[in-house]
Amino acid sequence: MREPKAPDRNEAEESLARPVEAGAVTGADDGQVAQEGRRSSGRRSVGGVLQSCLTWLQAAVAISLLVVAAVVLVRTVVTFLDQPGNYPASLISALDGILVVIIIVDVLHTVITHLRDAEVPVKPFLVIGVLAGIRDVLSASARLELIGHQSTLDFNQSVIELGVGVAVVLVLLGGLLLLRFASEPAEPSEPSGTAKEV
Repeated sequence: MREPKAPDRNEAEESLARPVEAGAVTGADDGQVAQEGRRSSGRRSVGGVLQSCLTWLQAAVAISLLVVAAVVLVRTVVTFLDQPGNYPASLISALDGILVVIIIVDVLHTVITHLRDAEVPVKPFLVIGVLAGIRDVLSASARLELIGHQSTLDFNQSVIELGVGVAVVLVLLGGLLLLRFASEPAEPSEPSGTAKEV
């Protein structure tokens, strides 16, 4: 049997020197990696600060919209109840105020959806536009119905406002329909040559 050959002294010195050299190279690489890590963490921290500022700003906008909606609603109800003798005009004003509250609440819902999902949906803006158009249509038609004596100029202005409101509502409803059909997935069609199993 052969005994294993004892390592030469030169080989032992070379093997000891190799880890030291590798450690020196690794140490230099570690320094570069650490420097790159500090740079990327600095970028991440600035991005995180900006993102949190944006989130706080959007939350402040949402709270402001909620406060405005509450104030408009309370003021609309108080104004309507304080003017019992001026019935047609106060009814038109109350209807207008309530529709404004609905529009503000829809904008608030859109902001909350953006905060939750981090995307800006198109559909709520179309709905808000439809509501604004309906508000104009209802206000104009209420003025035409409830206020009996109008000058020709006021009557023509109310009719034009009514027509523009109806046109806006129809265009935005068409946009909602297009958006709905565009977002529906196409149903897979079966090949006509395949026979159904019985």
